[in-house]
Amino acid sequence: MSAEISRKSCRGRTPSGQPNPIDVHVGNRIRLRRTLLGMSQEKLASLLGLTFQQVQKYEKGSNRVGASRLWDISKVLETPIGFFYEDMDKEVANQSPRTFSAGDEVPMLAEDAVEFNSDPMSRQETIELVKAYYKIPNRKAAKHLFDLIVDLSKTYTGNEEETD
Repeated sequence: MSAEISRKSCRGRTPSGQPNPIDVHVGNRIRLRRTLLGMSQEKLASLLGLTFQQVQKYEKGSNRVGASRLWDISKVLETPIGFFYEDMDKEVANQSPRTFSAGDEVPMLAEDAVEFNSDPMSRQETIELVKAYYKIPNRKAAKHLFDLIVDLSKTYTGNEEETD
């Protein structure tokens, strides 16, 4: 019985007992999306029927998010489930629980070869920009600003020098 308990207590964790990096990544993406929406942990917890401490544990990756709970989180945060896995670097992606249980004999999957791109949605600059945009009280002016940014992005050739 004690072997079964210890096996359950480390399920999904690294061999050292730390939270799995994939769970940490998913938690970071939950926090990112919640922050982009300007939602508090308390509000998210309330909408999910949880305590804010549980949301904190999900966001830190210390508690794993089950499939049905991730479904609910995606609905409350108005984003597809895939959002929570975007921008995962290859090193993190290679630390799934299957790699720990199979040892050196882990079969390579087709998606293991995929490189993950950096996501601009994870940058602090993007979060600040989105928050500022939604604080513009004149929604017509905000729409014009949006259209200007879209138009400017279409004319960018990649040859211009970047400035800070």
